Amino acid sequence: MAESQAQIKAMLIAETRRRFEAEYLADKSDKYDPRDVERLQQDDNWVESYLSWRHDVIDETLKMLDESFQWRKEFAVNDLSESSIPRRLLEIGGIYLHGYDKEGNKLFWIRVKYHIKDSKTALDKKKLIAFWLERYAKRENGKPITVMFDLSETGINNIDMDFVRFIINCFKVYYPKYLSKLVIFDMPWIMNAAFKLVKTWLGPEAISLLKFTSKNEIQEYVSVEYLPPHMGGTDPFKYSYPPLVDDDFQTPLCENGPITSEDETSSKEDIESDGKETLETISNEEQTAPVKKINPAEPNSKAEENEKVDSKMKAFKKPLSVFKGPLLHISPAEELYFGTAESGEKKTLIVLTNVTKNIVAFKVRTTAPEKYRVKPSNSSCEPGASVDIVVSPHGGLTVSAQDRFLIMAAEMEQSSGTGPAELTQFWKEVPKNKVMEHRLRCHIIESSKPTTLTLKDSAFNMLDKTSEDICLQFTNSRCETDRSPP
Repeated sequence: MAESQAQIKAMLIAETRRRFEAEYLADKSDKYDPRDVERLQQDDNWVESYLSWRHDVIDETLKMLDESFQWRKEFAVNDLSESSIPRRLLEIGGIYLHGYDKEGNKLFWIRVKYHIKDSKTALDKKKLIAFWLERYAKRENGKPITVMFDLSETGINNIDMDFVRFIINCFKVYYPKYLSKLVIFDMPWIMNAAFKLVKTWLGPEAISLLKFTSKNEIQEYVSVEYLPPHMGGTDPFKYSYPPLVDDDFQTPLCENGPITSEDETSSKEDIESDGKETLETISNEEQTAPVKKINPAEPNSKAEENEKVDSKMKAFKKPLSVFKGPLLHISPAEELYFGTAESGEKKTLIVLTNVTKNIVAFKVRTTAPEKYRVKPSNSSCEPGASVDIVVSPHGGLTVSAQDRFLIMAAEMEQSSGTGPAELTQFWKEVPKNKVMEHRLRCHIIESSKPTTLTLKDSAFNMLDKTSEDICLQFTNSRCETDRSPP
């Protein structure tokens, strides 16, 4: 069934491309950016997002593509940058990306109190919206976003329905499938009539995404850690520019082990979950030779040592999905799976494989640096080799679906050293356009105790199985648990 659905989807994508070229491109090529046309021919996910939004009706999809492509050229979306936006708009802090909702979707903040209707600045404000959405879309291809319409401290002077309609159109036409929900906070009564129009603009397929909230309801969608104080939250974030507000990725505070004051507590947790010897072996191996590349010609003692480390790593779930980047293949592709404290499967792996002919430097950053140990978090990978990165929460802190990890990678010169000092200097000097970036979300597995015990028995007592077999068995067990009646 799944295979037939994939075939149908492939046929719809191919037919959409064929008809767009025959019915639109021939007559309107001057109205489209060639880069968008090229992407349409190469990016299946992009075509599928338009098809899905129009319920796989090709005629409607083609009209949507035509409108979207003309808008993208008119706004020069592919060329939008910080320099395209007047500095004063970036300094105000009325529109920016920051934080995540409870489903792990990025928050797109629109602070309406900073917006005054003005025909002279209307186009620049729309370009600012397009700049942020395009920036996000390029980094997080296809991942939904939650719009936070903050109407606190607003009045009649802040109402600009043309601007609101533009934002709605961005998600209806220009960035289909990107809208997770539109959260309206603290709407004054004077705007009731105006926002009845918004419902009609959204259309029946998106009306359920509109959420009207006050301080009492907002926490249904966003936890307090990502809400500002005026919404009842605890987020200390203060907008400022420059620099441009980014995804708040930082270096883990405990990249090389737990903070000294938490050493004893962390060690006890490690002994209970995986055994002290396992962690010491992995830690020592990563500090001395993080790259695991077995050569048949090397001495038996070294091969046995590598084999020992590999067997220890079977205590962790080896990921199956792979993101194939130009420098590194990264597994898992999108989500890091963490177990609960009950399951005991608190740690997880990121596997990096160098697919270039040069050494690749990498570093790992996170939105919650106080929560995690990442070993190694700043190192390098030899050509054709792989590195296992162990990620574990520490100090009793809880993994959250809002947490994110960023993998950064760049090729090094053959003559470059790979010690700590050389890597630090390398990251200071490497151009941004030479750095590959990939983001990973966190996913918490709610598994029952019997399922957890079955997984652990499999991981330790069936070492003749491959790590992929173990992960597959875990996935099947999880599916069975999810299907069981409450």
